[in-house]
Amino acid sequence: MALTLSDRIDADGSTPPYTFTMLNLRNKITGESAPAEFFTDYEVLMFKSGSVFDPSKDTTVELLNKKRELVNTTPMVFNETSGQIAFNRASANLTLGEYVFDVEMSNSWGKRLFKDFAQINVVDPLITDMFQVTYQAATGSTAAEVFTTINAPQLSCTKISNEGARVILKIVDKNGNPWNPRAGEVIRRGDRPTFESHVKFNPVIETDTALICDFEVAPFPLTNLVGDDGTDWAFLIYYRIPMQFAQIDGVPSNNVNPVFGFRVLMEGTYVVQVKLPDVTRISGATQSPGTT
Repeated sequence: MALTLSDRIDADGSTPPYTFTMLNLRNKITGESAPAEFFTDYEVLMFKSGSVFDPSKDTTVELLNKKRELVNTTPMVFNETSGQIAFNRASANLTLGEYVFDVEMSNSWGKRLFKDFAQINVVDPLITDMFQVTYQAATGSTAAEVFTTINAPQLSCTKISNEGARVILKIVDKNGNPWNPRAGEVIRRGDRPTFESHVKFNPVIETDTALICDFEVAPFPLTNLVGDDGTDWAFLIYYRIPMQFAQIDGVPSNNVNPVFGFRVLMEGTYVVQVKLPDVTRISGATQSPGTT
């Protein structure tokens, strides 16, 4: 939803007021006019002009929607006063490539044309532009709460759609088999933060294979999580897989305690996988009463 904005054009002491006009946007290699997608209106959810999003106060979808609206706009908007180019999330519709354009500047003294003024590169973002791992660790623990350090989970992220603002979180074993949150195979650890602790706008949905969150606004999480006692949990997420659902290589009869943190930096729909490289899921077990 956030705009990506270019720098202002340096007028180099020209007499104001002045106006900039973008002309002849074209493919750098072929010289052909830029594709129609550059000039097509798309429906985009954006913050209203003058509205300021405050993550400490705008904590419900209702409050959020008072500050945003659906707007029909092109993926790229050229500001004729500043010469800045603003890209919005509709830019996902643009054809990849290198484009150049001319700029005409006008003021009370007349007009001047600047050929090949600037270049626009439309590229696919790298996963590192969209996803950041902030922490990863894991332990095993006995029923008497004796802990053993095991190999850290391996976090990965796949973007499956430009639409929405959703994270599908899967915790899987070394063979890629997901544990079942809905069946109690993935549970919270006491008062430590979970995936849901970082969610502001919509409840987390539990399925047979994943925990799903519609986060509404990127980045997610928006800010560090700070507890009522002042503890800064940053972006940490704690879970426990009870021992009846998991076997750690070489460490029998232990719960599995993954701890991890991540941020999704752009809107879209993502599958975030937390893989435990030395743990095997045990299927068909039932949760013991009072397991934590």
